[in-house]
Amino acid sequence: MEKRTVKNTDLSVAPINFGGNVFGWTLDEKQSFEVLDRFFDKGFNFIDTADTYSWWVNGKGGQSEEIIGKWMKSRGNRNNLVIATKVGSETKEHGYDISRKHILKSVDESLQRLQTDHIDLYYTHFDDKQTPVEEILSAYDEVIKAGKVRFIAASNVSPERLKESFNAAEEHNLPKYVALQPHYNLMEREGFENNYAPIAEEYRLSVFPYWSLAAGFLTGKYRDESDLSKSQRGEGARKYLNPKGLEVLKVLDEISSRHHSKPATVALAWLLSNPLITAPIVSATSESQLETLFAAPELHLDHEDIELLNKASDFK
Repeated sequence: MEKRTVKNTDLSVAPINFGGNVFGWTLDEKQSFEVLDRFFDKGFNFIDTADTYSWWVNGKGGQSEEIIGKWMKSRGNRNNLVIATKVGSETKEHGYDISRKHILKSVDESLQRLQTDHIDLYYTHFDDKQTPVEEILSAYDEVIKAGKVRFIAASNVSPERLKESFNAAEEHNLPKYVALQPHYNLMEREGFENNYAPIAEEYRLSVFPYWSLAAGFLTGKYRDESDLSKSQRGEGARKYLNPKGLEVLKVLDEISSRHHSKPATVALAWLLSNPLITAPIVSATSESQLETLFAAPELHLDHEDIELLNKASDFK
């Protein structure tokens, strides 16, 4: 499988980024190990998690990192993986916090749970909107110089604060974000395309979209309200049960039929056809779902396919 280089780094990743929010939530430790083994055995090497996954289960999180850490240690494969985790999210114990104190405390806790001495990609998960960007970047500078973190990236940070961060990094010789993790998929185009794509282009950022399958809606398993109970995550797809959403599913059905593929594979291939996208983040909880992910980098959509999807999902 052809790897992709994360821009401004020496990190080389397979074009699917596994979302670890399911570990310790919809998958227990044994099931998580099975999914991770299958993912790794197929040549994929990029795993995304956060220090607070899955705080909605136990109030504070940490389970996902712990499971990934145990798996890496038992398999002895840490050096063959690119591990991304995050800091700044809220839990039942604290609100959004991206202060220096919280970063320095959290990075050590993440390293301990992951049972590793370094994090390849460390994200500002959420911005608390009050800590000065110089303080945030200075804290990252400390942990990078200490060898605890290799590169930094940003997720839920406003375009304004992102630009402010790049300006501060330039002015004070501080680390710069190398990647962006936005909410982006066929059902959620406007925010990224209008507000973040220009920033990704200007600063040469790799882009790893989260919720790449729109909370599972783009798999095609939620077609009316009665389907929402099929999964613990079904309610997240409710807002897409509208004429536009059903039109997108119709086009996905048509294209997947033509390519002998699955709607989810087509939806991921659409993301991968965008030159700005390095690796969509997506989760799987079963063998069949994994196969859908594995097929995405191999599916090359033609111009007509992309035009049909663009038209059905158009937000203008």
